[in-house]
Amino acid sequence: MPHLPARRPVRPRPLHTGIVCLAAAACLLTGCSGGTAGTPPVTPPPDSGTSPAPAGHSSTPLVLDERARGTTVRVTTGTLVVVRLHSTYWSTPAGSDPQVLAPSGGGTIPAGTCPPGRGCGTSSARFTARRPGTAHVTARRTACGEAMRCSPGQERYEVTVTVTR
Repeated sequence: MPHLPARRPVRPRPLHTGIVCLAAAACLLTGCSGGTAGTPPVTPPPDSGTSPAPAGHSSTPLVLDERARGTTVRVTTGTLVVVRLHSTYWSTPAGSDPQVLAPSGGGTIPAGTCPPGRGCGTSSARFTARRPGTAHVTARRTACGEAMRCSPGQERYEVTVTVTR
């Protein structure tokens, strides 16, 4: 009978290693651009690129969040557009053309109880669609967590808003 070398016993990895690997994979898949844990999601505009223009302006505001980043939305004049980003690391969203999208309030609102460095809270802005045209709403951040710089693609938020009659 041939002599086989002794096999080294295989040690199982601790459970926390697998959880960390799963969390890292989830972060890569989602881009880690979301807000703070426990923040309720805001409904993004319909479909994956452009939302249809409503028949007339609605008294219901169009609320955009991180999931609307990179999209184009269409609204009619008079529509209230609210951009709500779920972290205080974001700058207050700003519009590119106040003649098309007039700013009507906003700012950063920290959450009441939040551990330091978590960025709990929201950065938001409100705009009223004034006249037909196109405007861009942008926000920036340099930190994506306590002492954690954003990776490329996570530091800028932009939505294109097309206003029709």
